[in-house]
Amino acid sequence: MSDTSDGPAPDRHTAFRRLHHGDRPLLLPNAWDHASAAALVRRGFAAIGTTSLGVAAAAGLPDATGAAREGTLALARGIARLPALVTVDIEGGFGDRPEEVAAVAAELDRAGVVGVNIEDGRPDGTLAPLDHQTAVIAAVKERVPRLFVNARTDTHWLAAIGGGTPPSLSTAAERIEAYVRAGADGIFVPALTDEQNIGALAGDLGEIPLNILFTPGRHTYGRLAELGVRRISCGSLLFRAALDHAVELAWSIGHPGARGQADQAAGLPSYTEAQSLADDFTNEVTGADPT
Repeated sequence: MSDTSDGPAPDRHTAFRRLHHGDRPLLLPNAWDHASAAALVRRGFAAIGTTSLGVAAAAGLPDATGAAREGTLALARGIARLPALVTVDIEGGFGDRPEEVAAVAAELDRAGVVGVNIEDGRPDGTLAPLDHQTAVIAAVKERVPRLFVNARTDTHWLAAIGGGTPPSLSTAAERIEAYVRAGADGIFVPALTDEQNIGALAGDLGEIPLNILFTPGRHTYGRLAELGVRRISCGSLLFRAALDHAVELAWSIGHPGARGQADQAAGLPSYTEAQSLADDFTNEVTGADPT
């Protein structure tokens, strides 16, 4: 039986799906706490995601192990009140059994979240058994059919972080096809950077949106759009950039020869502006403008 009680109005889910089929790809920035989420929404992003690395690392926890489950769910419940469409990275699903993952998805749906990202990579560097992962996707779609499931396969990601040679696209093809058959609404292949492979996969998927992780120095928004990518995720990029900027600004105060202090501080929000981000969580928001 589908669980659709107490969730947001169906038009929010429709709006989120439409963002994947517009004239331009959906650029999805990823927040790691309430302030970053509110700041992104204030800047005008109609949809935001969460970054599992950012959420976990900010709490002193390892990524992709399920350790950040409670923190992720608490953050999701909070930022779902913002005037934006929110999708949440739930790592491998925060549960071993398909029904446990489906229960997490239903909880997020009731909180107002419109999508989830589920990965098949495991902390030991292996991929989840294909039949298990398809069962997870199918269980989530049966429990909460309106929720947008972005099915992530880590065939290329595991090779990238392990320093290995990128696999051929055919390595991911079997999983991608199985996830689509199981009901996935979108496909995500992080660390897929070769333009020919990106274009070929986008073409093969047809109406199923392809999500690509933006890689500075390898990708541009315009080129990914030309290749047929429908969703471009920032992943942990913004979190890592924030760390770098904060550390370098602190260092430049006592080391004038480092990056220019004035440049580092230029354009920063004032104390009052930063403090006011909390105001955006005062009242529950039930709608969002997807344009």
